[in-house]
Amino acid sequence: MRNTILGQIPIFQDLSAGELADLADRMLSLSWGPGDTLFTAGEPSEHVYLLAAGQAKAFRSTASGQSTSLDFLGPGDLLGSLTALDAGRYPETAVALVTTCALRLESGAFRQLLLTHPSVALRVLDVIVDRLHRARSMEAEQASATVTARVAATLLRLADTFGVPGEGAGTTLIQLPLTRADLAAMTGTSAESVSRAMSGLRRHGLIDSGRRWTAVIDRAGLVASK
Repeated sequence: MRNTILGQIPIFQDLSAGELADLADRMLSLSWGPGDTLFTAGEPSEHVYLLAAGQAKAFRSTASGQSTSLDFLGPGDLLGSLTALDAGRYPETAVALVTTCALRLESGAFRQLLLTHPSVALRVLDVIVDRLHRARSMEAEQASATVTARVAATLLRLADTFGVPGEGAGTTLIQLPLTRADLAAMTGTSAESVSRAMSGLRRHGLIDSGRRWTAVIDRAGLVASK
């Protein structure tokens, strides 16, 4: 089972069946329920996690407890010490949104894997570069765009990653328990401002939303509102 999961993760696609089996033998399978914490910011960054099923969110918190730099992760995503740049400690907290399963590998073994298999190292570098690009794009949006434009851009990104066809032609349902506080953290604004922006987008027929669900109804219109 672990071999099958690893074979579906893009960064490992160049490994042979034997190499995947060896890697699987060194990994531990874990699961969490909704709201459970995978790891907490400030803890020693001892492991890398490969999400096999479910969804998680990773975030940093200010001294007042407000979430910042929030990101959502799904099957195939890496999290943990891959991005730990703070003296060997996790820079963020990761929490399961739904029942979530992951494979866990010790950080030292993961670094050795990168040294042994340059193709894996290059694909991990691609992941890091992509995350950096997204972070810079979000910073640019927060510096120059209106709240409505930021919310629209964020919903489009989430629809591209987590969207499935919804009811109605052209509707995309974002399969995430997304809260106003989550969107506020992702757009650098307040939950109240997000609520006003969402109300405006809903009023113009571009989106629909309810308790912990969001649907993109008019993608072209949402793009135009960015």
